[in-house]
Amino acid sequence: MTLADQIFAQAALLAGGLEAEQEALLRLLCRGTASALAVRLRDGLTPEDCKADFIAAASLLALASMAGAGERDGFQEMKAGDVTLRRQNHDAASNCLRSQAELMIAPYLKDRFSFREV
Repeated sequence: MTLADQIFAQAALLAGGLEAEQEALLRLLCRGTASALAVRLRDGLTPEDCKADFIAAASLLALASMAGAGERDGFQEMKAGDVTLRRQNHDAASNCLRSQAELMIAPYLKDRFSFREV
């Protein structure tokens, strides 16, 4: 199983039941976030060096992108362990997922900087 497949599997698990069109979108977003995160890693680090955090962060970023991709096709609720995000305000859910992903991957990034909402 490739790294992109692992990221997709985790994101799909977190998203819950998805329709075929949503799965295709999520798979595309997972590949994109994996590429975007890989180029931000510190010199000498590979995604495999921080695999668990990389997969988790990339899957959360893909879900954040999917949540903000459009009201028509987005999911209404997502559960991750004890946390449930409902899509009453998809911007809030997207921002929360992005923040968690950035905090998770920040120690491995070139700039080691992550934005936090005030």
